[in-house]
Amino acid sequence: MNKHNPQITALVICCILLSLHSLHAHSHSVCIIGSGIGGASVAHFLRRYSPPQTIGQIAIFERNGVVGGRTATVTIAGETFEAGASILHPKNYHALNYTKNFNLSVRDPKHDDDSLSLGIWNGHGFVYKTLNSNSKLPIVQRLLSIANSIRMMLRYGVFSLLRMNNFVEVTVNKFLRYYEALESRPVFDSVEGMLKWAGLYNLTTRTLGEELVEVGLSPLLIQELATVITRINYGQSMNISGLAGGVSLAGSGGGLWSVEGGNWQMAAALINHSDVELHLHEEIESISYVGDVYELNSTTGKSHNCQITVVATPLDESNILFHPEISIPPRKLQHTHATFVRGLLNPAYFGLNVLLDIPELVGTIESADLPFTSISILKQHKNDMTYKIFSRQPMADTLLDDIFSVRVETIKINWAAYPHYEAPERYAPFILDGNHLYYINAFENAASTMETSAVAAENIARLILSRLSGQLDTTSPNLKTSTSDSSELHSEL
Repeated sequence: MNKHNPQITALVICCILLSLHSLHAHSHSVCIIGSGIGGASVAHFLRRYSPPQTIGQIAIFERNGVVGGRTATVTIAGETFEAGASILHPKNYHALNYTKNFNLSVRDPKHDDDSLSLGIWNGHGFVYKTLNSNSKLPIVQRLLSIANSIRMMLRYGVFSLLRMNNFVEVTVNKFLRYYEALESRPVFDSVEGMLKWAGLYNLTTRTLGEELVEVGLSPLLIQELATVITRINYGQSMNISGLAGGVSLAGSGGGLWSVEGGNWQMAAALINHSDVELHLHEEIESISYVGDVYELNSTTGKSHNCQITVVATPLDESNILFHPEISIPPRKLQHTHATFVRGLLNPAYFGLNVLLDIPELVGTIESADLPFTSISILKQHKNDMTYKIFSRQPMADTLLDDIFSVRVETIKINWAAYPHYEAPERYAPFILDGNHLYYINAFENAASTMETSAVAAENIARLILSRLSGQLDTTSPNLKTSTSDSSELHSEL
């Protein structure tokens, strides 16, 4: 009968223990502050791209009771409407993949591309208004579409409209480089580097107004149509930076969509499928680098330790204390007040006699005297309608009583929606402390959308993994790609 050698047995046990210790030592814990599209996406891509045992526990901290960040919904008369980030572009490939992979339903636009009636209001009257008809006959709607196209071309100029379309198309095509295969796409450790690689950086050094003048748009198109679009999408004027302005103009095209039931479901699905420990109602008030870990303290009195921390919420109006202190350029947030009203508009306010003469979308030119940036119809009910109003300041009830002849229900939301853009833009670093404290929202100074948050989050995930492996280079060869989204995105293109 063979006897076991006690020395060999002890050696085997030691090897097993060392192996377990090594496994634990190379598994890095991650804390993410914010459960919006950015925070949820970075968790998703860390799980997708990380080699085995590289990333351990991922914890997400959300100060509110629901996930989604600046994507949220309101309910009026039993109907659900987007209250925050509302629209997605047909070439937002990360968002498209999220909806496809998690079996979310896509909500198509309420209107066809050319059926929405538009009016541009200057405070005294409509300087431009599309023709409209009560008839729903396809032939009538088609004739109206042709007539409105001719009216728009006569007012703004065929070549001006084509040049604006070309400006948007060129900008979008450059942005599409961020969906190239991982093998050909660098990992970026700065926003500037990320923008320069795609050919977008120069657009952030000048205003949208300057860019549109250079490409040859007519002054009237800039003052009216382009201004209306930028005011609706970013609540800002032609002084917005060129890239953010280009993204805003792209958000006025055809094929726009959203997620049925609310865009917040993308963040929820990403979190649910990324093996995340979610902490709702837990606001982080301080982050301290202690030795090799970050100590996060919350307003609930709890403390959490992580080796990697990702800030996925704007720091501009945040009270988070950092030890040691961090340095980022000062940045103001643009607040957008979203007011939802179920009722009926007052035609007399707009100098009209009949309610049906008010366009479905009322945009406004740039003027300090105008109390709102846009009013749009969200839903037509049997006896009234649900409207959505965007404004830079809160809408007082006395003002609403002037604008509406009937007001049954009102909901007001104040969003710290996006940066106040000023060219030339300055950027916070992706890496806040030289160690493993990362900031997704640094990219928002270039443009702020759900998709740009996902694009920035994907880069942050790749940056984390590249730095952990000690191989920050242009190809990131050690990233796991067999189950990544990149091949799907590339085939879409």
